[in-house]
Amino acid sequence: MLRRRRIGFTVYESDQSLTSRPQGYRIHVDEHGDQALARVLPADLYRLFRATAGVPRTRTPVFDDQLTRLTVLEPADDGVHLAVNRLTLRQILLSGVRDAVVFGRRLTRHTTAADGRVTAHFADGTRVTGDVLVAADGVNSAVRRQYLPHARVVDTGLRQFYGKVPLDERTRHLFLPEMHAVFTPIVGPNKNYVGVAPVEYPEPVTRAVTRLAPGVRLTDTTDYMTCSFGSRPEFLPCTDEELHAMSGERLRAMTLRMIEGWHPRVRRIIEHWRSGTVFPLTLRTSVPIDPWPTTNVTLLGDAIHVMSPAAGVGANTALRDAAGLATALGRIAHGEPLIPALAAYEAEMIAYGFAAVRTSAANGHRMLGQDPLPA
Repeated sequence: MLRRRRIGFTVYESDQSLTSRPQGYRIHVDEHGDQALARVLPADLYRLFRATAGVPRTRTPVFDDQLTRLTVLEPADDGVHLAVNRLTLRQILLSGVRDAVVFGRRLTRHTTAADGRVTAHFADGTRVTGDVLVAADGVNSAVRRQYLPHARVVDTGLRQFYGKVPLDERTRHLFLPEMHAVFTPIVGPNKNYVGVAPVEYPEPVTRAVTRLAPGVRLTDTTDYMTCSFGSRPEFLPCTDEELHAMSGERLRAMTLRMIEGWHPRVRRIIEHWRSGTVFPLTLRTSVPIDPWPTTNVTLLGDAIHVMSPAAGVGANTALRDAAGLATALGRIAHGEPLIPALAAYEAEMIAYGFAAVRTSAANGHRMLGQDPLPA
């Protein structure tokens, strides 16, 4: 959207490349995320996004560790629910703007000059000055720490291991048909849980690219189930330091020990984790804060309202932020004063963003043993 409106921008990314750090696999895209992508992407890229997005079942079953169905959660609406591969979506978002993205630049601080322009300072000693600094630097945001030092990010009390199980002739039978839903939790003792969710391409990725956007480069991949295991740290047989040093094979072996006695089908699913895809995360959440005075430094996504995955809306909230901020920058480029336009974006973002944080925390506390949000 910014490029179409001839607004100059550069993205400075701390990662060395698009694939240098594991961040998860499947992303659930809801009505808000879909509408945001429709607004910001060129038409051909939006069509490619939809062509590479699976459509999971919307009725969510909840099982116990013996695969006894405890309940079925009905969707709150009849809106869009899509399952997309994170790397596929990131490659689509990067298409057409690769020249405006610089990898390997870790921001350490920012300064504001007397004329109001803001300078970003990077770990390699370089610096860049512009009219607006957008902090999209995630849960460990250096911008947030300096700009909003009172904005807290806290441990949810949950550790989660992410991995992938290929959907092929050896594994597809392990998943009940109703598990091909937006997300299926299997909850055991001490609120330990296994969660599964599908990524099933409507057509081969290369065929979709050839048909809709021949100039786009997407990594070819096949159907899989994202599969996670979650636990509170007091029930893990290791420290956090030891946990984050473990290989995928050790994480899989530890998970199998922790679900000993669970239904054989669940154990078989974990046995089919591709060990090279398994990694641990400490799940954290922001603590909602009151609005702050608007300047030409603003934030979006996990940099300001990181949340647990218990509501499945974190990525959608970030996409909604991006579309709203792009609209505000467009108004500024057409003559609207900068601060009022950014203030309108922030007011809306703070309201829906922290509402999503609260919903995620409440769901996680009720179902997965997440700590309540601090007062």
